Amino acid sequence: MRVTHLTPSGEIGGAECVILDCIGVGDGWPGAEMSVVTLGPGPFLAAAARLGAKGRVVEAPATLTAVGDSFASPVAVVRSLLAAAWTFPAFFRRFSAAVAAMVPQVIHSHGIKTHVLGALLPHRAPVVWHLHDYLGMRTVSSRLLNLLARRCALAIAVSESVAQDARRCLPARLPLVVVHNPVDCDRYRPEGPVLDLDSLSGLPPAPVGTVRIGLPATFARWKGHDTFLEAIALLAAENVRAYVIGAPVYRTRGSQWSQAELTRMVADLGLQARVGFSGLVDDMPAAYRALDIVVHASTRPEPFGLVIVEAMASGRAVVVAPTGGAAELFVDGEHALAAESGNAAALAAALRRLIADPAGRVELGRRARAHVLESFGRERFAADLRLALSRIQPTGKAAGVAR
Repeated sequence: MRVTHLTPSGEIGGAECVILDCIGVGDGWPGAEMSVVTLGPGPFLAAAARLGAKGRVVEAPATLTAVGDSFASPVAVVRSLLAAAWTFPAFFRRFSAAVAAMVPQVIHSHGIKTHVLGALLPHRAPVVWHLHDYLGMRTVSSRLLNLLARRCALAIAVSESVAQDARRCLPARLPLVVVHNPVDCDRYRPEGPVLDLDSLSGLPPAPVGTVRIGLPATFARWKGHDTFLEAIALLAAENVRAYVIGAPVYRTRGSQWSQAELTRMVADLGLQARVGFSGLVDDMPAAYRALDIVVHASTRPEPFGLVIVEAMASGRAVVVAPTGGAAELFVDGEHALAAESGNAAALAAALRRLIADPAGRVELGRRARAHVLESFGRERFAADLRLALSRIQPTGKAAGVAR
């Protein structure tokens, strides 16, 4: 079986991590030949190549890259599409040729832009849309995908929350299944090297006894960096140091914080000595081990929340904004603590509880890892993915799937 994965980004965000997992398990088909096509450069292709996947970059024109409707009005999105229209034909010819060169038997797409592009391809291979985003928040994209759904053989949602949203946006006839994302529990484990986040952040070594709190996330505006920093400011009496781990990785206009914006926010809150910016980190397991508490602070419904399961697998105490798919990943007080999304005071209260109870942090992390081993391991992911993709027929049609 030859499978070609499509993704808008060459960086390694949550969706790209899932693609690497798909490649690692052969999309559930033993011995499958995997390939990837991205719309931009970055480290993702090298990571895919290390797993044996061929790769191509078909760089999208800047006018197309900037199109996005998660934070824009429908009118603004339409204007952006019109601005990109004159560059689209030449780009699409290059994209089609790159995909055709892989001779795929299945096309597996992982982003809204590539969902559209994959559906427009003249290739007869069945197209699978792996839904990592809420379509209902994107007025223009959801309508466009509804129109193109006849070309899609199967939709896979990363959570029941995403699936419920997709069912409201896509035709009822489109088969749709839920496959939760996995985590590599051998890689993400409590034991192993520990990253020096102070050195990476340009900070002096933290005093002995400092409680280290981290927000690992891309700089997407909805990831809650402002809520996180406001909560840290409320912990003025605590012996803590906070780390913002990540960077802007996507190129959609207006969708991300800039480094300058977050640095100004830190200065305005008087947190220069207590907050460090590590930038992108290659060894995330070592970064989790360097933290006592990991924070997920998304201010919008989270499609899944890969950081949550990675941190739990690493045996960390985690505070979660229980929105969307994130609420499906844990039981409050058993595997992690919940703090109301966008509420800095609630987040600070949850952090105080964990700061004051070192033994409780360790026990919470122990239970969290046991939960992830049972519910989010790669073996489970491979089996679920195999079952989902078994519905794809050689003709490009999908067999019936219960919705």
